[in-house]
Amino acid sequence: MYFNYKENKIYYEKYGNKKQNLIILPGWGDNRKTFYNIIDNLKDEFSIYIFDYPGFGKSPLPKQDLTIYNYAEIIIEFMKQNKIKSPIVIGHSFGGRIIVTMSGYYNINFKKIILISSAGIKPKKNIFQKIKQYSYKLLKKLGSLLPLKTRNKYNKKLISIFASSDYKALPPTLHRTFIKIVNEDLTKYLKYINNETLLIWGEKDQATPIKDAYKMNYLIKNSGLVIIKNATHFCYMEYPMYFKIILNKYLKGED
Repeated sequence: MYFNYKENKIYYEKYGNKKQNLIILPGWGDNRKTFYNIIDNLKDEFSIYIFDYPGFGKSPLPKQDLTIYNYAEIIIEFMKQNKIKSPIVIGHSFGGRIIVTMSGYYNINFKKIILISSAGIKPKKNIFQKIKQYSYKLLKKLGSLLPLKTRNKYNKKLISIFASSDYKALPPTLHRTFIKIVNEDLTKYLKYINNETLLIWGEKDQATPIKDAYKMNYLIKNSGLVIIKNATHFCYMEYPMYFKIILNKYLKGED
């Protein structure tokens, strides 16, 4: 099924038909398919909604560059159109960014929040990363002196050398969106999240390191943290049975 946000068509799927709504927000570049095991586990107890973001899965590329606030507004608009109030929300990585923005910036009320290896805390660059960034900017500036044909090839070469794998994997129309999102530090919104929140993290997560989990746990007032030993950024896929137990206990209000 599709719904419209401004000029964009957003694909979503619904499972179950219970009173309590649950919204699942996947990570960046991901789509609904990696959550099917979780959906199968919960669909008899909830009405579950899950999305493909613009440019991923079955959703067409966006008509314009998007910010994290646009992504939050997409979900807010969907909730308005479908008269969904106080849902439970689950967000992995980038999906966590959206939830933090919805709750901490837009003050959207959720019954419960579950953040899985959530992104949102901008990492500090080490000296090598700073040198790499400076080198890229300097070389790009020098490239502006080249003729147009040569300049385009030169810039593509710079991207192949300096850009991250996530950036290079994207279609060009999403490059500016990606840059806007990763450069937005959401730490300032964490203290404004008032909803009950469970943080689930992989002990060996390199994409969103465990120190981010501790920081979120400290800044989000009503929060708890579960660390899955030996798991990485995709702990819900690596340890599905353990994750299922954690999720079921939390959703049922058990200790």
